[in-house]
Amino acid sequence: MSKLLEAQEILKAFGLPAAQYNEMSALTLLALCQIKETDKWKDAKSINLGVSKGIMLFVNKEYKKKKPYAPNTRETFRRQVLHQFTQARIVNYNLDDPKRPVNSPKAGYAISNEALEVIRKYKTRNWKNSIADFIKSVGKLSDLYQKERIKHQIPLKLADGSIIELSPGKHNEVQAAIVTQFASRFANDGALIYLGDTANKNLYMDEVLLKKLGIPITQHSKLPDVIIYVKPKKWLFLIEAVTSHGPVSPKRMMELEELLKNCNLGKIYVSAFPDMSEFKRHSANIAWETEVWLMDVPDHMIHFNGDKFIGPHL
Repeated sequence: MSKLLEAQEILKAFGLPAAQYNEMSALTLLALCQIKETDKWKDAKSINLGVSKGIMLFVNKEYKKKKPYAPNTRETFRRQVLHQFTQARIVNYNLDDPKRPVNSPKAGYAISNEALEVIRKYKTRNWKNSIADFIKSVGKLSDLYQKERIKHQIPLKLADGSIIELSPGKHNEVQAAIVTQFASRFANDGALIYLGDTANKNLYMDEVLLKKLGIPITQHSKLPDVIIYVKPKKWLFLIEAVTSHGPVSPKRMMELEELLKNCNLGKIYVSAFPDMSEFKRHSANIAWETEVWLMDVPDHMIHFNGDKFIGPHL
């Protein structure tokens, strides 16, 4: 097994989230331990290394990649690897001088003594007990992240009284508002039949009704974020929650028309935004004959509908 794969195995054993035992993370661990391809883990060291002139320099020199890491990836190392290593107690930041400013050229990272002792036992008879003791002492970062995610989940009460949990984030806040605020104002007598989630694309769906209405639900179906069915009017609200991308653009509208070609209901396309500033960012890309709804002004709708609503306001 290559040293890169071994480093990934070590990080996984430490209980880091999956995103932190990728190639960049594994190479960072090798650099921090000063382990070259022919070295043994029992010889791992703990020395204070900066990001650019320490970690990245070692990686590019000792693990010659076809495309070496460029200087502008420094922040990626810091934010997506080293911060998590520090949280997991595998690495110490500025342990030799905790008062050192963040922007100091001497700022650096070093393998913690506790983690170093564990790493040196990799592939020995004491490895499993050593890693178990470490985790018992400091815990798993993946477990901590999972607890934080659960703690901050967004509870959403459905019409039948059941509650589902949306993963945290602005996108899902908008989705929750669509169900609790938009539907009661603009989709009276409507029933939620589909709701996606950033962590679970098919968090809630009425499979029987979706199939009955001619709405495909295969894994390749690119359904909108929220679908609400208003049976008395035979209307279908197809709603995209927009926080960084994804309004009902002309292209998206054509995709949905093709996807729902076997659904004979009247289709109402809605782009839902958290606020006016987000709407302005996407306004040039919104299709005509669609609707816009803003979470922070829930009583109003913006109609991109030509002359359909022209006339005096009585």
